[in-house]
Amino acid sequence: MLRDGTVFPLDGGCDCGTVRYRMLTAPLFVHCCHCRWCQRESGASFALNALIEAERLVHLACEPQIIDTPSHSGRGQRIARCPRCRVAIWSNYGGGGPVVRFVRVGTLDAPDHLAPDIHIFTASKQPWVPLPPGVPAVPEYYDAARYWPAESLARRQAYRPRLEAYRAAAPATPAAPAPAAPRR
Repeated sequence: MLRDGTVFPLDGGCDCGTVRYRMLTAPLFVHCCHCRWCQRESGASFALNALIEAERLVHLACEPQIIDTPSHSGRGQRIARCPRCRVAIWSNYGGGGPVVRFVRVGTLDAPDHLAPDIHIFTASKQPWVPLPPGVPAVPEYYDAARYWPAESLARRQAYRPRLEAYRAAAPATPAAPAPAAPRR
């Protein structure tokens, strides 16, 4: 979905106002993820994340606390949370390291500017959640080259050297353990 560039920058933050940030430009792409992990972490039927390069997301007030958590891939994710109200602001996933952030669209002051570009992991979506016509939907993950707009693909090529440098320098650390089964 092409975005109106005139709405940027967009500001956002946590519930209590301790963490504030500014998204300087349009994101690369917006995922509406229906995987069970996102359902569990958000406590909702899906998570809506705007992918953006880390340098295009500026902190305006208080740095978030980074929490290492497990992910389905086994590479883990780092969730940036407000140290006071604990709201999740964005994540870095193992594959993208610190280069690309997955901003929780609901933390934007005006989240209605970022509708999903794609619905992913629809194989595990809640059956009562309808998907809008005209928006791509895939059962699991997808190939960015097929779905991302040309401008976003060019931006990805620009950050790829930073991502490769991070991956080459990153120590091989085990992912956080998977959550235990709920007790009954």
